[in-house]
Amino acid sequence: MATGDSVLDSLEEWEDSSNSGSDYEATIKVTKRKKQAVPGPKPPKRPRRKAALRVASRPSSSPIPTPLDPSLQLQQQHSRGTSRQVFPSPVRRVNEGNRGISAEDIYDAVRFGKSAMVAVVDEWLDSYKRSREVGLLVLINFIVQSCGCKGVVSRQMFDSMQNAEIISRLTKEFNEDSVNYPLCTPGPQLKRFKAGLSEFAQVLLRSCRNSLIYDEYLFPTLLALLTGLSDSQVRAFRHTSTLLAMKLMTGLVEVVVTVSVQLQTTQRRYDTENGKREHDRASDRLEELQATISELQEKREELSSMMNATFRGVFVHRYRDRLPEIRVACIEELGMWLKTDPEDFLNDGCLKYLGWTLHDKQSPVRLRCVRALQGLYQEKEFIGRLELFTNRFKERMLSMVLDKDPDVAVEVVNLLLLIQQRTEEGLREEECGHIYPLVYASHRGLASAAGAFLYNKLKSVISHDNQEDEKSDNATFFQILISFYIQSEFHEHGAYLVDSLWGVAGSELRDWETMTAFLLQEAGLMYEEEGALIELMMCALRQAAHATPPVGRTHSKKSLSMKDKKIQEQDRRRITTHFIPLLPQLLTKYSADAGKVRLLLKAPLYFNLEMYSSAQWLEKHLDLLLSQVCGIVEKHTEVTVLEACTHVAHSLCSDSYTFSSRAHLAFSQLLDGLTECFGTYLSDLLQGTADDNDIYSAATALKRIAALSGAKDPTGWKLFDSCLELLKSRMESRELDKELMVSALKCAALHLMWAKVNAVNYKPAEAELKRLKKEVRAFCRVCETCLSLNQTEIRDRAFELLCDLLLLYSISSVRSEPALQALVHLPSDSLRSEMAAFLLDYIFTDSEDAELNVEGEEEMKITLLQKKRNQLAGYCKLVIYGVLDLTAATDVFKHYSKYFKDFGDIIKETVSKSKLINPVQSARTVCLSLQQLFSEMLTEDHSRQDLREIRDLAKRLAMSFGIDLHRVRKPLVALHMDGIRFAFRDPQEGAEQLPNMAFLEILSEFSFKLLQQDRAQLAALLKSECPSAALSWPSVRLYQRSLEVRTPSRPREHEERGDAVSSHETPVAKRKRTTARGSVSSTTRGSWLDSSSINSRLHTPALTSTVQRQPAKKLASRKPTALESDIGSGLNEPESEDEFSSGPQMRKVKQIKRRQLSSSQTGPNLDQQDLNSHLTLLSLIEDDTAERGEAEIEDYESDRESAYTLPSTRHTSASVLDELFD
Repeated sequence: MATGDSVLDSLEEWEDSSNSGSDYEATIKVTKRKKQAVPGPKPPKRPRRKAALRVASRPSSSPIPTPLDPSLQLQQQHSRGTSRQVFPSPVRRVNEGNRGISAEDIYDAVRFGKSAMVAVVDEWLDSYKRSREVGLLVLINFIVQSCGCKGVVSRQMFDSMQNAEIISRLTKEFNEDSVNYPLCTPGPQLKRFKAGLSEFAQVLLRSCRNSLIYDEYLFPTLLALLTGLSDSQVRAFRHTSTLLAMKLMTGLVEVVVTVSVQLQTTQRRYDTENGKREHDRASDRLEELQATISELQEKREELSSMMNATFRGVFVHRYRDRLPEIRVACIEELGMWLKTDPEDFLNDGCLKYLGWTLHDKQSPVRLRCVRALQGLYQEKEFIGRLELFTNRFKERMLSMVLDKDPDVAVEVVNLLLLIQQRTEEGLREEECGHIYPLVYASHRGLASAAGAFLYNKLKSVISHDNQEDEKSDNATFFQILISFYIQSEFHEHGAYLVDSLWGVAGSELRDWETMTAFLLQEAGLMYEEEGALIELMMCALRQAAHATPPVGRTHSKKSLSMKDKKIQEQDRRRITTHFIPLLPQLLTKYSADAGKVRLLLKAPLYFNLEMYSSAQWLEKHLDLLLSQVCGIVEKHTEVTVLEACTHVAHSLCSDSYTFSSRAHLAFSQLLDGLTECFGTYLSDLLQGTADDNDIYSAATALKRIAALSGAKDPTGWKLFDSCLELLKSRMESRELDKELMVSALKCAALHLMWAKVNAVNYKPAEAELKRLKKEVRAFCRVCETCLSLNQTEIRDRAFELLCDLLLLYSISSVRSEPALQALVHLPSDSLRSEMAAFLLDYIFTDSEDAELNVEGEEEMKITLLQKKRNQLAGYCKLVIYGVLDLTAATDVFKHYSKYFKDFGDIIKETVSKSKLINPVQSARTVCLSLQQLFSEMLTEDHSRQDLREIRDLAKRLAMSFGIDLHRVRKPLVALHMDGIRFAFRDPQEGAEQLPNMAFLEILSEFSFKLLQQDRAQLAALLKSECPSAALSWPSVRLYQRSLEVRTPSRPREHEERGDAVSSHETPVAKRKRTTARGSVSSTTRGSWLDSSSINSRLHTPALTSTVQRQPAKKLASRKPTALESDIGSGLNEPESEDEFSSGPQMRKVKQIKRRQLSSSQTGPNLDQQDLNSHLTLLSLIEDDTAERGEAEIEDYESDRESAYTLPSTRHTSASVLDELFD
């Protein structure tokens, strides 16, 4: 163990070494490097017995003491001369006479990984033993080459120059064209090189652990150089040297642990021998053991010295480096040290770095920190030492479960699970409440981690009951899970809860026997608990049968493996075998409960239905199921229940099963009964003599027929004429019964849809086709009348059915079937206008939304929005597939900006698809929509606010033209020409002169997409169309300026000055975001592809180098500051007794302006040659301005604004668009 004297000696040396070329070079007990090389190998050094005996008599202490106060400027290297040498040529010439391994050989072995690293290190060790100066020089040049620097350290430089001077020279010679270096090369090379470099460092130290590590030359010199490089402003030097230093430090820690174990073993043997009686002691044995102890203590002291220097000189400064990769390397190795050598490192002084790094701004650093903590909490013997850390940083860890990076959140949940399992106190229930809701998160990895946490909590509750029976354990598990599900109040997300638990509780969730036993017993669960269990059971059935996550959670695997498919088939077989006899019983018990029946009817969809025909005894269960489904249809009128029955009927009636004829028969008999029931009331309904009961009975019969028509062809029952007559009579009498008319509309529409399917499959005669087209025409007239009714349900249903039928009977639908051309039906002009009016009156309106906001019915508002989205998507399909003219899209395009939040994705996709159909006509439609808005504005109160809104819409539409200006050239020219002609259209009688002139301001928003030759053409058209008196009007001048081309010779000062005009007078050629009112600069005028904007002179970023900082040290008035590469230089080592802080004590490094840098470079001490050498560093040294977005360790709020992300229960925009444009 390290002694107090060793620590004090280390501190004294750090304080004594005050004159150094580098701020943070390591303090290592080593003499100056010999200026003359010793040709022969040096014998291993003798143990320093006196020092070791002195250390053995004093109490031991950690080799990593509390870091010094940051105000102390640590200077470690003695100054040796500043002679400047010229670089010799390559490193191979350095050791020509030696003929040993070269730096290039080691670099190639590390880079390509084709050589065994042990052999490479052994060959280098042979070279080092022949001449340690030459061998060390080869190793140094290998490190320089690994940094990506082609400079070489010569023997003369090595003997006569200080480390800081060598690094400064290498920095000046670092004139690579690329900013990349080996450790940041993208692709698999990065991973290979980093692994090779780490392996080299580990093998090197492992090979030297018994001899050369104690020669007081190799590793002290190497670590001193790495410490100096880690202080460099060149990122390549700093990154590579820090990684090597951290890997060597890890090797030193392993050696220290080994030496400590040997020391303890030898000490016990010495104590045992010394405890014997005097005449039994072996004096020579005691002396030998005492010598061994002294030698081990001396080794321990020397290792501690190197560890102290590396920890203080590299880690303490680089763990807060600007580069995230450097911080990751430091934290990763710190985790290794804490776990490998807990006696020296597992204390508050080292743990605080992990606590502070939990607040890092970059997710990779936080991720590495959390994983390091996981390794500590996995060891039971560490828990006691982590108690203070846990108490101080538990709150931060709990908040990190909502980290913006899901990978970090996943690891934090796993860490909290370890804390819950390993510590005595664990987590309180309110602390667990931070994690429970994450089982409903949309990220599957995070949800699965939260599911594992929840499962562990449930099992711990079950274990308190001390039940040994597995079945009873599962029963208890389901009771607790049901209680959790009900209390969580996310009843629409049962599938997400099951998916979260599937990985850890799959065996319990597959226990169908326990779940059905709960449901079939008479006095088992309460009503609400039964509903929750049925929902969870159906979700588990779906998960087992489909083996895919629910909607909104991405699957890690694109396809199932053979093993997963085999498990899936086994699960489906078990589900079918278990539920075939029990499902009719469950349906019988819950047949009156619509909610539970709706869920239970999903079960047959997960069956392996072929098993019904595999055994004769199963056919009776099929008959029972069919009778139950038909009974449910006759008993219920809820839409959701009838839809569930329709899905079951569709599956059972599939022609792929041999028993489908039995299903067809059962549902045909059901339709016969329903049709007969409807027919008994039809005459009374047509004559107007039916009472309320008759109307209700007829409406429910039609509703059930309409539901079953989705699964079975209803054309054989000839209901179309009856439904059409019923609709006409009810509209003529103005007796608008909602349920009756909606059901009649749906039945008639489904009849026409099935008729089209039959026409495609069976090719009927021409007379049949004419009759069918006549029916379609008659139905469309009825629906057109319904669009003007004052009944919302009837009106909405008519519009949706119209969109589907017009698309089904469009030209594109029969393009592949020439024989069916007679079925094509195009909407009449009156129908087009009615549909457009419906769009404006009932979709693009806020009146209903405002009413819902007042009532606070958020769920109803979402439902209404979804209905409007479906209606708008249906209308857009008619435009895209040619049923409606492209000009009909103007009613959609002009609401793009105002309703972007609700319908932006649909409208954007419609604009894109219209450009594929006819680019020029699409552009003219865009212009026409703007013209309509402008005309509407003129008829109302003319205001600048309205004009700004139209300009905002024009900006959005302009961005839809893309970046390929040659492809959109013709459409844009056509748009501008239409706009110019509209602006100078002759006014109507009594109107003011040229009322549309302000439209040019709107048109200017499209000018930045124009090519240069088109700008000139449009400028000429403008002059020819515009009256001479109007050329000076503001709108015309503004449009003319938007057509001007910025020339490369335009002075930059003039561009930056700008013009002080309002936003409605000056167009902005290119904006990244909407500018504020009145804040428009003229710097963006003209073409955004103009060469002047690409080749403009940029301000040179503020840069600093190791060389540039040297003259500043001569200023006596300047206070010492931390390195500019250190992030948050205010992160001082705390002087208080409390090692921890609730957050990192850091501040951002102030940005250095270019002007300040340039003034410092023009001082009298810098000649022109030095200035040129400094300028070559600009592409290599870190750029503060360019790296503002890079990470800084600070108290960063990484949490999301919302508590957690729940998957949406409504159609996502993607699903709507898939259905819309597939």
